[in-house]
Amino acid sequence: MTTPQSPTRNPLFWYWSSASAAFGIKNNAFSYLLLPFTTQVLGMPGYVAASALGVAMLWDAVSDLILGHWSDKTSSRLGRRHPFMYAALILLPLSFWGMFNPVMEMTDDLMFWYVLVFAILIRTSTTLVEVPSVAQLPELVSQYEGRSEWLSMRHAFGWLGGNGLHTINFFLWVGHYGMSVHTGYAIYAWVGATLIAIAILISSLGTQKYFAALPRPEKSESDNNLWAVLVHAFRELVQSLANKNFAVLFFNGLLTGIAGGMLAALYLYNTNYFFGFSGTQIAMTGVFVLVSPLISIALIPPIGRIFSKRQIAIFAISCFIFLTPVPYLLFLIGFWPAMGSWLSLFFYSAFIVIEVVCLIINGVMLDSMMADVVEDSEIDTSRRSEGLFYATRGFAAKAFSAGGIFLAGIIVSIVGMESFVTAADMSHDHRVLLTSWFLPIYCGLHLSAIVLLMFYRIQKDTHEQNLATLAERKTVSDVSASVPVAPI
Repeated sequence: MTTPQSPTRNPLFWYWSSASAAFGIKNNAFSYLLLPFTTQVLGMPGYVAASALGVAMLWDAVSDLILGHWSDKTSSRLGRRHPFMYAALILLPLSFWGMFNPVMEMTDDLMFWYVLVFAILIRTSTTLVEVPSVAQLPELVSQYEGRSEWLSMRHAFGWLGGNGLHTINFFLWVGHYGMSVHTGYAIYAWVGATLIAIAILISSLGTQKYFAALPRPEKSESDNNLWAVLVHAFRELVQSLANKNFAVLFFNGLLTGIAGGMLAALYLYNTNYFFGFSGTQIAMTGVFVLVSPLISIALIPPIGRIFSKRQIAIFAISCFIFLTPVPYLLFLIGFWPAMGSWLSLFFYSAFIVIEVVCLIINGVMLDSMMADVVEDSEIDTSRRSEGLFYATRGFAAKAFSAGGIFLAGIIVSIVGMESFVTAADMSHDHRVLLTSWFLPIYCGLHLSAIVLLMFYRIQKDTHEQNLATLAERKTVSDVSASVPVAPI
C-alpha cells in the first residue's frame, strides 16, 4: 500500500504503534525488576532465579516460532493476527499481576516452579500480542524510509510505556519502600497489568477493521495440527536462513540478545550498589530517559534519508561499545563525582539518555531491515512470512538473552550482591570484580554484532527493485487468472 506523506495523520499509525506500550511494560519488568524481586524479596539464590527465568525465555523463543508461523496461516474474519491479540488481552494482565503477587506460601522448593510457570505464562501471552502485531508492518507500509518512521513511533510507545511506569515506580513504590520489600512490587503489578490491558485493547480494536478486510491466506489441513505447524515453522526457518540478509539479522539477534539481557538484569544492582543511587535518584534517571524516544523520533527520518539502515545501525552499536564502559571506569579510577551525589546522577543520566537514543535507533533500523527481508525472501520462496520472520528474530534475541540473564545471575553470585542491602555493602574490590566480568563480555558481543552487519546487503535500490519484481509477478498472475479456459 502507499503511505500518506505524513503517517501521523493516519489513525492506523497510532493504533499500531500503541501496542508496544504493553510490551514495553512487560519487558521493563522482566529486564530490570524480576531478578531483584526473586533474589531480594523471595530470597532465591541469583543463579537459581536466573535459571528459572532463562528456561522461561528459551520456551518463549520456541513459542515465538510457533505463534509467528500460526498467525501467518490463520484465516479468521478478524484477520490473521487479531485472534492472538485478543487472547493476550486476558492472559497477559492476569499473569503479570500474579508473578509479583504470590497467592501461596513460598517454600524453597516451590519458589523455582512458581517463578518458572508465571514467567512462561507472561512470555507466551506477550508473544500472543507482540509478534502478530509487529508482523503487521509490511502490510501497512512498503516504502523504504516509511517503515523506519512507523517503527520509530512504535519503539517510542514501548520505551515511554515501560520507562514511564518504571520512573513512577521508583518515585512511589519500589523506590519508596525499597528493593527488598514486597509492597512496592505489588502496587507496581496492579498498575502495570491495568495499563497492559488498555494498550492491547486500544491497538486491537483500532487496527481490526483494516486487517479484517485483507484477503485471507490459503489454509491447508496441516495448519490445524499444532505438531504440523511446529514442523512447518522450523522447515521454513531453515529455508529462510538460506537468505543471507535474514541470517545476518538472526545471528545479530543472538549476540545483542546476550548483551542486552545481561545489562538489563544488572541495571538495578549497578545503579543501587555500584553508583549508590537512591530510589528517588533512580526514578530521576527515568525522567531524563523519557526524552530519549522523542529525540529518536526527531532523528530517524532525516538520518534515514541520508544514510542506509545498515550504516545507522552500525553507528548506534558503536556508541554502545564506547559509552557504556565510561562511567564505570571513571568511577573506579576516581574521576567521577561522589558516590550517590546528584552531580553523579546528572552525568550518569546524560550517558544513559544518549545510550537509549542509540538503542532505540538501532532497534528501529534492525526491525525495518527485517521488514525489507520479507520481500527479498518472497522473491525466492514466493511466500510472505512476516510473522515467522519477526518471530525468528525474536527467537534469536530471546533464546540468547536467556544466556545474558543467566550470566547476570552468575555475576551477582560471584560478586556476592545477593546479600547487599545498601551501597555501603559494596567495596572497591566488589566493583572491580563486577566490571572485570561485565564490561569485556558486553562490549565484545556488540563488536561481533557489528562485524555481522557488514554482510547485510539490502539497500534502498535493492528494496525498490524487489517491490517492482513482485508487482510485475502479481500483474502477470492476475492477467493469467483472467484469461478464460477454452472448453474441451
